[in-house]
Amino acid sequence: MEKNQLLVIIGLALASALLYLLSPILTPFLVGILLAYLSDPLVKKLMKMGLSRTIGVCIVFLFLFIIVFLLALLLIPLIEVQVQTLVNMIPTVVEWLQDSIIPVMKEYFGFNEALINVASLKAILAGNWAKAGSTADWLVTTALHSGLTILEWAFNLILIPVVTFYLLCDWTKFVKGIQNLLPRNIEPTAMKLLSECDEVLSAFFRGQLLVMLALSVMYSISLTLIGLQISLIIGIIAGLASIVPYLGFIVGVSIATVAALIQFHSFSSVLLVWAIFVIIHAIENMFLTPTLVGTKIGLHPVAVIFAILAGGCLFGFFGVLVALPVAAVIMVFLRHLHRKYRKSELYKSE
Repeated sequence: MEKNQLLVIIGLALASALLYLLSPILTPFLVGILLAYLSDPLVKKLMKMGLSRTIGVCIVFLFLFIIVFLLALLLIPLIEVQVQTLVNMIPTVVEWLQDSIIPVMKEYFGFNEALINVASLKAILAGNWAKAGSTADWLVTTALHSGLTILEWAFNLILIPVVTFYLLCDWTKFVKGIQNLLPRNIEPTAMKLLSECDEVLSAFFRGQLLVMLALSVMYSISLTLIGLQISLIIGIIAGLASIVPYLGFIVGVSIATVAALIQFHSFSSVLLVWAIFVIIHAIENMFLTPTLVGTKIGLHPVAVIFAILAGGCLFGFFGVLVALPVAAVIMVFLRHLHRKYRKSELYKSE
């Protein structure tokens, strides 16, 4: 092994160890980098219109702030109401499990109903969900009992826009600086790989996030139109879970089916729920994903699940955030190595 290759391997190992040690404090920086990366194309479009980069950054930054503020203003009260509705539904759900599901499992699968203490389960669920029933009460209680945690969260929330703003202002210099640091003999290949990584990450972040947002909106509106009381919560959960192929559909239709049975007590409402999920899932597969994401990510569903679980196991919440982007970038390098292998004498040898 050459000395330069050894130095690169040692450097990567040290960088990985440093990331692991600093992972508890990296989340606001990661979110800031993500927002800057997503916003940079908008800044460049404003610059093409004749604006300076600083003014373009200020306009995009203000736009992002207004969007986040309006979403919080509109969604938080609705989510709070629906969480309280969900809390009130919990005893009915537990009774439905006791009266309908457990007897069926006992008859056909030999399930031992003594394994589940229904009364205890009802008390635990009601108690835990009741804590989330009022956002304001939860915030006050948490602030009184976990002052240091609240300060830490507040600091992180303040840090995110600061990091985003400064990175947006210097994003071009930041990218150019990385390019100038690369050894000249590998710079063309490295920049080509970075360009492929940019395509993959663009497809993931700008495409997959748009798909998740569109699915959340469509599920929420459709379930609201049929009168489901916790439609917004189900729509958000199904949209977020759609980051793993088919998981959003399975989780969403399962929760919505139970909620429809509990609320309407009719199988016709369940058929409506199933129809909504089948139609939206078809729209996702035939239109949303091919148009917004395409095939650039190239990750198998099993690889997606493994990446998320591995990231969470190794780095906690920070690992979950970076799992899929890192996995997508690794796939770019693996494809590059595969191309080199196909051209090598080892592959062509008989």
